Amino acid sequence: MTKEQLGDLILSSEAQLYATARTILADDQDCGDAIQEAIVKAFSKIHTLKKDEYAKTWLMRILINECYNFFRKESRHIPVAEIEQEMYTEKQDYSELYRAVNTLKEELRIPVILYYMEEFSVKEIAQILEISEGAVQKRLARARKKLKAEVDLKEVIV
Repeated sequence: MTKEQLGDLILSSEAQLYATARTILADDQDCGDAIQEAIVKAFSKIHTLKKDEYAKTWLMRILINECYNFFRKESRHIPVAEIEQEMYTEKQDYSELYRAVNTLKEELRIPVILYYMEEFSVKEIAQILEISEGAVQKRLARARKKLKAEVDLKEVIV
């Protein structure tokens, strides 16, 4: 893959990169920084890409690693309750399902975002997260079960 092709891939994947970073990092500025670092790293490590058809999953893996690196480096551990409250107050116009997805643990939330919103296949998600396809399917099933229970519970309360 050439640097021009990588640039085109990055431009066409801009929304997916942001959505993926946002599932890990709470702040827009942090997401932008992580994406920027991932792009720099991708260009500098382009020679490590073995097959061009895996370029998108390779790029997403770099981004996820950068998000985790940023999160650890900055030691920005915010209590989950605080994040949930912030998300609720900032995005009251979003659907109940979107809020429910954001309350999922990260290990369930990332596969849900990648599968349903970013339309990656189970195989691609397995490569991105470096887990087995069975583990991806299991996480998706657990997430669906939790989301269904959350949405059903809200309907009963209303």
